Amino acid sequence: MTDQTLVQVVLPGKVEPEDLQVQHAAVPQPAVGQVVIAMEATGVSFAEQQMRRGRYFDQPPFPFVPGYDVVGRVYAVGAGVDPGLLGRRVAVLTKVGGWASHVLADARDAVEVPEGLTAEQAETVVVNGITAWQMLHRRARVKAGQTVLVHGVNGGVGSVLAQLAMAAGATVIGTASARHHDALRAAGILPVDYRAGNVPEQVRALAPHGVDAVFDHVGGRSVIDSWHLLAPGGTLVSYGSASTRDDSGWKQWPVLKILARTTLWTLLPNGRSASFFNIWAGKKLNQDRFRARLRADLTEVFAALGRGDIVTTIAARLPLAQAGEAMRLAESGTVAGKIILTP
Repeated sequence: MTDQTLVQVVLPGKVEPEDLQVQHAAVPQPAVGQVVIAMEATGVSFAEQQMRRGRYFDQPPFPFVPGYDVVGRVYAVGAGVDPGLLGRRVAVLTKVGGWASHVLADARDAVEVPEGLTAEQAETVVVNGITAWQMLHRRARVKAGQTVLVHGVNGGVGSVLAQLAMAAGATVIGTASARHHDALRAAGILPVDYRAGNVPEQVRALAPHGVDAVFDHVGGRSVIDSWHLLAPGGTLVSYGSASTRDDSGWKQWPVLKILARTTLWTLLPNGRSASFFNIWAGKKLNQDRFRARLRADLTEVFAALGRGDIVTTIAARLPLAQAGEAMRLAESGTVAGKIILTP
């Protein structure tokens, strides 16, 4: 193989991780306003686990190339794009298409990675960091002195969210399995064992008057419990339905139920608010505003990573051709940190 060959991983349908397909083709040519990025790092997120089951809310029809984000060097530029971008390291939020050696993207979506950050470091905070930053600062507007509850605090989004919240001066309560509690306490997080079956009681013991914000990716019953744990004026931000990952039936139903509940709860006259966070919300209505926010927020996250406000863990590095093995590892629940795919 040469760098003139595109290598990509295709999700052909509802298949097991081992049945992902590695395909080869010519490297795409950028059109007007586009760039081709030579991938240096991409990652495995929970979204790909849902897509494999056909359960992601707005995934494209099979077959397609998964990969929610990518970091790499600008390999080629189309007409109308600054040729000075060539060779620069950039990050792009893609939703799909990132699991490829060369990724075609709109130049306006590429955010430059600061000097001093490696491609793998940057990759750990693209989708996870933007999600965490926007939920914390744009949606819940967490302030110093407040207390927040982060479900899945050991996960990709949860770990970044907890660190950003502490950097903002908040106290963090986090749900995780008991084996992680010592490490969480050492990091300054108050742990709650979600496997114990009494999460609301454990949280109330730590925050008798309720919490100022809850960040819930679990969905199902957890969203209802999270709402009732809010203090007056508190905010619930739901951003997933992990508990329904393996369910069958209409894939939109779990999210639509959350949307209905959060909308109804916010209308109640109790001063609390609830919403479902979708990182892509607003893009169709105002692409310029969407891109400006994404660029500003990812820049803030990269700066936080550079300062040490965020410390991320890379659980494993595997070559792109072993994406199936990487997905199987991610779904095993046995690792903490980001699983990275490299060329």
